[in-house]
Amino acid sequence: MEERIAREIASDGTLAETACILRSIPGIGPVARAMLLAEMPELGAISGAQTAALTGLAPIAHGSGVLRGKRAIAGGRRALRHVMFQAALVAAHHNPTLKAFAQRLRKAGKPHKVIITAVARKLVTIANALCRSRKSWAVQAG
Repeated sequence: MEERIAREIASDGTLAETACILRSIPGIGPVARAMLLAEMPELGAISGAQTAALTGLAPIAHGSGVLRGKRAIAGGRRALRHVMFQAALVAAHHNPTLKAFAQRLRKAGKPHKVIITAVARKLVTIANALCRSRKSWAVQAG
């Protein structure tokens, strides 16, 4: 199955270029790349907030009921969200930018699930921005 997916991606020039861009991002492996390509054809053509919402990583405020005033993630493309959580776990350890982001949240006392959700959202937002600009990942000197 993996070989068939790779052949399909390679057979389309635009998909192959997008796949190369996605693969350049530390934390996005072959599974996350394939899921992003399959589940988010809009990638690179929408805003970061829309990307987070479509992935189900945007916080939704509860207006009434027991959860009034609370925010939680919901909706979106569930299978993609679960894959992005796994990618976020990897990115929080191997992507220098997202590792520093996760450590900053950890020092602020945020729970693990909040940290991974924030990293996943930032990861999908970065992927969207890179696909829009058609550029590969480059570590910022700082």
